[in-house]
Amino acid sequence: MFKRLTLSLSMLLVVGFSHFASAQPSFIKDSLDTYVTRAMQQWQIPGVSIAVIKGDSVWVMKGYGVLEQGGNQKVNEHTRFGIGSNTKAFTGTAMAMLETDKKLSLDDKVQKWVPDFTMYDPWVAKEAMVRDLLSHRLGFETFQGDFMYFDSDLTYKQVKEKFGKLKPMYGLRSKWGYTNAAFAVAGEVIEKASGQSWASFLDSRIFKPLGMYNTLAVTNQIDTARNTAKAHTIVEGKLKKVPYGRLDNMAPAGNIFSSAYDMSRWAKALLNDGELDGKKIIDPAAIASTRLPHSIMGNNQHPFNRTHFALYGLGWFLNDYEGKLLVEHTGGVNGFVTAVTLVPEEKIGIIVLTNTDYNGFFEAMKAELLDACLGLPYRNYNGFAMNMQEEGETRRAKTLKERRDTVAMKIPMAASMDAFAGIYQHDVYGKMTISKENDKLIARFEYHKGRYATLEPMGGNRMLASFNDPLYGVRVWPFTIENGKVKSVTMTVSSFIEFTPYEFIRQ
Repeated sequence: MFKRLTLSLSMLLVVGFSHFASAQPSFIKDSLDTYVTRAMQQWQIPGVSIAVIKGDSVWVMKGYGVLEQGGNQKVNEHTRFGIGSNTKAFTGTAMAMLETDKKLSLDDKVQKWVPDFTMYDPWVAKEAMVRDLLSHRLGFETFQGDFMYFDSDLTYKQVKEKFGKLKPMYGLRSKWGYTNAAFAVAGEVIEKASGQSWASFLDSRIFKPLGMYNTLAVTNQIDTARNTAKAHTIVEGKLKKVPYGRLDNMAPAGNIFSSAYDMSRWAKALLNDGELDGKKIIDPAAIASTRLPHSIMGNNQHPFNRTHFALYGLGWFLNDYEGKLLVEHTGGVNGFVTAVTLVPEEKIGIIVLTNTDYNGFFEAMKAELLDACLGLPYRNYNGFAMNMQEEGETRRAKTLKERRDTVAMKIPMAASMDAFAGIYQHDVYGKMTISKENDKLIARFEYHKGRYATLEPMGGNRMLASFNDPLYGVRVWPFTIENGKVKSVTMTVSSFIEFTPYEFIRQ
């Protein structure tokens, strides 16, 4: 199987490059390798894989670097990366395919397919439609609830239950708010309507028909899968390997691992009305349905070129760009950030995969390739992103130093250290336990057994919470203290996970 894929790719490259080489932008022909290699050093990225397609031709299909920091196995076009939320376009397309199959309607009420679907407001649960799940318009704040669900010990059934108890910050369809758990529910709808699990449906209707043989949708296959990039992050300026995320409880939102080659097959089909290698695989009506604007995100801004609106379809961001429609998404998950961009009018597809979750290169590279393909001037987006990153890092390092300096000052707390120990309860999440371990206060969570935060006193009612998993960050937690007794704590995590605070009440 692998040899056959390699042969077909080689033939594709020979045909594509020999016939279309003259049409390639000079940036791609002359500068791409230097650009990528330099950027990888600047951002400390171990591995990158890139694909650029134009019509039936392949302009770029290659890997750079290694699968793992310090390793020697090279990244190639078949190396798997976690694509994170680029999974959502597969889920949205699968649902739209079921509609064209007349197995369901996107206007069906969610409860028709998932009778035990609940929300904080029973009326919203009753009125919510399938398309609402896929367009982030249920009324939640962006990432609201994700701390509970993301890489947690919760099962999907528990995620659905807690999702139903969480109070949205806005009304139904009143405001766009990125809602991962809604896509998890969409996966159950796909299962009920098709008679197959979400992963099986994708495998039988999309992955295999498109020849995406290295694409996986469930995490229990990742650890032993060959040619799979390892996950990395940056902690205080140093590259560090991190575990893969365990996201099966919300798989339809961000679980897929794929390669540049496989994603190019996906992009080609979407740019060619669902046809690939002479076979009609996805109904054009399903593709069009996913690109129908459902949610208004607001006005869009670009540092150099013309753009105006930002909309969301079914698993796709929709933007205008120099008079062209962009259909795109990004994905960020433990140790990976990725980008997929389609320009349907020009039949351009761009895929950028990286194996750190802390770089601006993946979007800079996408933008550079997009401008090159559209004949726009070179902008050095990577330099622009690096400058912004360095400014942000300087601010964050200063803030962190100030907080640690405050800890070092040993300012008296409003209660004794022993008073902070105990069991704390959040009405939806459940329990957090703070206990003394080796003379330090440690906060542990009921549904995140592998993660904890070390608490250090900052004086008064504040503690500096440093998570053992760098993805969750270093945050200041304020406690409510009355007459020396601790009543509650307001917990936050890194904005990569969630913006919304959680108040845990001491029991």
